[in-house]
Amino acid sequence: MIYTQKNPALFIIGLFMLAIWYSADSGLMGPVLEHLASGKSYKYYDELGTLPLYFGLFSVVTGLWHWLGRHREGHLDYYSSTIAGGMLILFITMLVRWFIAPEIEVISISLGEVGNTGKYAHDLFGLNYVVLGIVAGIVIVNVFRVPSWAGNGVRLSRLGLKTGVILLGALYSAAELKNLGGLSVLMIGFFVLGSVGIVLWIGSRRNISHSMGGVLSAGMGVCGVSATVAVAPVVQAKPVEIAYTIGTILLWGVGCMFLFPIIGHLLDMSYVQFGAWAGTGILNSAQVAGAALAFQPDGIETLMVAEIFNITRVLILPVVVLWLAVWYVRKEGADAAQVNVGRVVITKFPVFVIGFILMFALSTTGIFAPASHYQGKYFGNTAELGFNTENLLKTGQIELLKAEAHKVERTDHRDALNRLIENGKIMSIDEGNTILSMIKTAYLSDEANKILNTAHKAVYHTAKKIEVFREWITWLFAFGLVGLGMQITVSSMKQAGGEPAIIGGIVGFIKAALSLIVVILFIGDTV
Repeated sequence: MIYTQKNPALFIIGLFMLAIWYSADSGLMGPVLEHLASGKSYKYYDELGTLPLYFGLFSVVTGLWHWLGRHREGHLDYYSSTIAGGMLILFITMLVRWFIAPEIEVISISLGEVGNTGKYAHDLFGLNYVVLGIVAGIVIVNVFRVPSWAGNGVRLSRLGLKTGVILLGALYSAAELKNLGGLSVLMIGFFVLGSVGIVLWIGSRRNISHSMGGVLSAGMGVCGVSATVAVAPVVQAKPVEIAYTIGTILLWGVGCMFLFPIIGHLLDMSYVQFGAWAGTGILNSAQVAGAALAFQPDGIETLMVAEIFNITRVLILPVVVLWLAVWYVRKEGADAAQVNVGRVVITKFPVFVIGFILMFALSTTGIFAPASHYQGKYFGNTAELGFNTENLLKTGQIELLKAEAHKVERTDHRDALNRLIENGKIMSIDEGNTILSMIKTAYLSDEANKILNTAHKAVYHTAKKIEVFREWITWLFAFGLVGLGMQITVSSMKQAGGEPAIIGGIVGFIKAALSLIVVILFIGDTV
């Protein structure tokens, strides 16, 4: 079978990309960008000057080959058939990120703040390029349908999400995982194992089959589709039961992906709090990423916290597989015991998790940034480590801090502030964390807190390799989530069925609600 279709679509997409680049580079798009910036500098101008040019040229050349060339069966044909769909997703991502989302923001600001929330509609409801990209994908697949020439590329979009997770490993350090990892193990262990147990308990009382209960408990408890696929052979699940489970996960996860960011903004959750909640309460890896980026579209701190919780959840998968294997053998008898559990764990364990761990191991050696970096940034208060003497506090700033020092109550805060006043810069990581804690305590005036923030930022730097990784990660996730939207059909969500949807809804709500309470009560702004 020949997969690459003789179609001008890819060539046309390339022409549109080049038109965007030319309009931006020549200044023709100037008034539009000025409007979208709303009096500020347009933040995507550098991207407009490079990405549509490079990908436009690639699409035009490859598109001509697709349209006019000869294609034969083989690996080259199969892989080349994914290019058109991939470029379609990328083009939609560009339009949403550069034009549609900024226009929504302009309209939202013009309408004013929503009630007494102190937030504009686009912030409160998460109407950013991530959410709008997913929505665009959903609309395309359900209203217009994905064209046949783009089908293979759309299915390949999940690779963008998994590659993004792998690259995230480069942004973690051992010190960071020591804090986040311990927290995630406790929360994930409780909620994963608890969710599995509740599904099995409810399932036994609603008289669903043991295989249905087993596969649904893994999907709702661990990591969505990956866990469903891994556990299915262990509990000998039927295809229809796998479909019901995946439908339930999709139905619940899509709702969470849109609702979680709204709730997070209403509760004014920190990046760490929301990341912990999303990584615990949302089922599927892609949906976790979607919610995290919807909550914080212009940074990846939330995504990093959410994904380490998500990775921890996946790492518990072998434990759950073994548990369900023993449970199923006891329920079904000798025939079930013939399943090779060890082989299932090895063959079905998500490969991208191994990639994440390998990248983290490389990051810990200091190959991308100093090994002590945190969230991709490292501490440096000397010229050799990136500190600029121009960032030393000025006389006026020091005098203001001295005038307000009497307001500081805690001894550790007072000592750190005195050291900052004396040296004009933060002298250690511990002092930096103390200053950050003091800012959140709000002893001082807004002006004084701005000075403390400036001092804190002056000693934290992002390595050039890490900056590149962050840009790649942003685009990989944006690309993958648009593609994810193009795979969410109304018919697939209807597959949930009666009993699995009811049980999944009950357990999903319990996990989301309880994990939110735990996060609010026990997790702060930092770890």
